[in-house]
Amino acid sequence: MANVTVFKQDGSQAGEITLNDNVFAIEPNENAIYDVVIMQQASLRQGTHDVKSRGEVSGGGRKPWRQKGTGRARQGSIRSPQWVGGGRAFGPTPRSYQYKLPRKVRRLALKSVLSQKVAEGNLIVVDALNFEQAKTKEFKAVLNNLNVDSKVLAVIDADNQEAARAARNLAKVTVVDEKNVNVYDLVNNEKVIITQSALSDLEEVLA
Repeated sequence: MANVTVFKQDGSQAGEITLNDNVFAIEPNENAIYDVVIMQQASLRQGTHDVKSRGEVSGGGRKPWRQKGTGRARQGSIRSPQWVGGGRAFGPTPRSYQYKLPRKVRRLALKSVLSQKVAEGNLIVVDALNFEQAKTKEFKAVLNNLNVDSKVLAVIDADNQEAARAARNLAKVTVVDEKNVNVYDLVNNEKVIITQSALSDLEEVLA
């Protein structure tokens, strides 16, 4: 079992914690990670694209010329797709891109990314994240104390609203609670800061 150091907010060490090998020390499955990231990106798409078909553009109620005798190709409406200003054939319409992968695949991907973070030394465990005034400078001071200057995902307790408010103005910080930890955010951030209680809850769910 892997042991990681538990830090305090001031950067000093508060002890060690043993991680569950079934969650933080598995062989990463790159294919599962890829599939889940693509699924999450697809779910983020708004799908509001739309074009007008020939039935939605204005005009074109009258036949432009008679069927026969003009020498030109027969036309029924100036709003057909081949006309300038006409409707578009087979264009995109509003739709949802969401789909779901099996739960086992999603959990395998999550455990794979967490195992990668531990193996690379990019998982930082803190005993707690407590802020008196929920100021941005307080959260930035914690990052400086922990020597974190890259994109970071902060995993906090669900009821810790002060930490969420303190970090929301920091461009390189993403904050989620332990119930909403996901593969995309883990992959998109180099470092992960997680509180000890959130880590225990996450292990309990994934183990």
